[in-house]
Amino acid sequence: MGFKSGYWGKILRVDVGSGTVKVEDLPAEWPKMFLGGVGFGTRALYKEVPPHSDPLGPENKLFMTPGVLVGTGLGTASKTAFNFKSPLTGGYGRAMAGAEVGVQLKKAGFDMLVVEGVAEEPSLIVVEDGKAKVTQAEEFWGLKLEDARQKAEREFPGFATAFIGPAGEKLSKISIIDCDGRQAARGGPGAVLGSKKVKGILVKGSKEVPIADPEWLRKLIAKWAVAFKDHPATKADMEYGSGEFLDWMNRSRGTFPTRNWQMGFFRNAYEKAEKEGKERIDLDPYEWVPKYRVGRRPCPACNKPCSQVVKVDSGKWGTFEVDGPEYETLYSLGGVLDIDDFETVAYLNYLADNLGLDTISAGVTIAWAMEAFERGLLTKDDTDGLELRFGNGEAAAEALKRMAYREGKLGKLLADGVKRASEALGKESWKFALHVKGMEPPAYDVRGIKGMALAFAVSVRGADHLTSGAYGTELVGKWWVFSDVDRTKGEGKGFEIATHENLMAIYDATGVCKFSRHMYFLEGFPELIQAVTGIELTESDLMVIGERIINVARAFNAREGFRRKDDTLPYRILWEPIPEGPSKGLHVPPWELDRMLDEYYQARGWSKDGVPTKAKLVSLGLKDIADEIGAGI
Repeated sequence: MGFKSGYWGKILRVDVGSGTVKVEDLPAEWPKMFLGGVGFGTRALYKEVPPHSDPLGPENKLFMTPGVLVGTGLGTASKTAFNFKSPLTGGYGRAMAGAEVGVQLKKAGFDMLVVEGVAEEPSLIVVEDGKAKVTQAEEFWGLKLEDARQKAEREFPGFATAFIGPAGEKLSKISIIDCDGRQAARGGPGAVLGSKKVKGILVKGSKEVPIADPEWLRKLIAKWAVAFKDHPATKADMEYGSGEFLDWMNRSRGTFPTRNWQMGFFRNAYEKAEKEGKERIDLDPYEWVPKYRVGRRPCPACNKPCSQVVKVDSGKWGTFEVDGPEYETLYSLGGVLDIDDFETVAYLNYLADNLGLDTISAGVTIAWAMEAFERGLLTKDDTDGLELRFGNGEAAAEALKRMAYREGKLGKLLADGVKRASEALGKESWKFALHVKGMEPPAYDVRGIKGMALAFAVSVRGADHLTSGAYGTELVGKWWVFSDVDRTKGEGKGFEIATHENLMAIYDATGVCKFSRHMYFLEGFPELIQAVTGIELTESDLMVIGERIINVARAFNAREGFRRKDDTLPYRILWEPIPEGPSKGLHVPPWELDRMLDEYYQARGWSKDGVPTKAKLVSLGLKDIADEIGAGI
């Protein structure tokens, strides 16, 4: 089969240890089986990274794969996947970014970049129009991300970039890859590049992505541009960003975790606002966007940008600009730390981004340390003299710096996330350590969102809202083909979450932003894929592709030893009900989680222990994986 449209049929393989660059053929069956993006990356990860490899060792690899619709001009088709064995969880790793570097990789003539080997000295990978080289990066090593990007603009004009910061260089398991100000954050991808001594990837291309039917695609681009413009979600996203629903999550649903998940709404902030006679808290985007926004920095091809670039001129924190804070960061560097001052949260966001730390994981880890300090389990000697209490923004800022550089007792304790910190401290600190499979949770108190509790538990990459994307369905009670969804009940969640995961895998394979799922749904994709690639796929075909991707990712974890016992939730979610607010009294007791797991595994066709069966894998055309890990009936 030749690759005439949508794909180049080429994989760029770079061994940074030897400096060897190879161009290989993309397996001919992959487009129809996996589409692209995370589909290609997941299949390659299973195929090429041996079982039980050290995530920070030479056998791990990083697979960079733009979605199949990236670089075509289609609205919101911007996402590139980075797949790897996660240093944070020891299992499947995936991080997504709306990245120009992915667009440029497509324009350079490649469907995938594979980074392997270990360099002896700090290195850069430079890709341009069908060629690549490994070059030294001594002068880049040690730079914060803002400085690295500026240096690259001077020395490599016109190149898109993907850099790691100091945290990645120090192999922090919660470090990110920064793609020109867009973060591929979760699971520790920065540490994977850091372990290979790769400071960054720079890409520039001038080719046009081959399109099967350019005229049809132009008409579809125009059609969807109108749909975006007229959709009610577009205005809210563009005007206030992803945090637009923060007030609703607090006052209506009571599912915004604060004080290390001790509460389900930001009580202290709302009490303060009430005393001051204000309708909204300081962290509400309706409050801060009009005061601080100076522009937008949209992802490539985005015609409904949620980006809110803010400029802060603060006596405490100085003058800086940062994109955001996003909803998740308003939680992780705000509510979960009991910090309600916007300028402080924005500065913490700026600091984490510049140092190369995942804002979700870093904030939740600091929140754990704050609770440990207030309980007397951490002393000032343990924190190098920091008064690490809830609400202390100065201490949080200092903690971020120490984490990124592994400085002092506190930096070494917190640099690799909450799971390892709680294991190192002991003293029953695990009881308030928030993580699943080692990954810290995002901004949804799933004690009051039962479907998302299941989604957190079964997600292949740990506590994660985007593998399923079901939070909207749960919180609103309806979406797409779902209706009458009760977030407070655990019944019927298995099929719901499995279906959501299959659909969201399609978004990650196409590269379309999940903030567009209210517009494209599933039904919009067949004609888009056909116009770009010439491949005719039905809606059912696409859902099978999504199911196949999820099964390969799950098989990767199963091969690493993950089982039902790992599909669990933190102690606080299982045993401590939300104490007050709209979701007062809700939690997810172990018996309820067990019932939801049974439903989910049944919906998936997996074993009672959560392993894909031979029959399921063979039915998906994955016989080699079935022979290796498939469970019997």
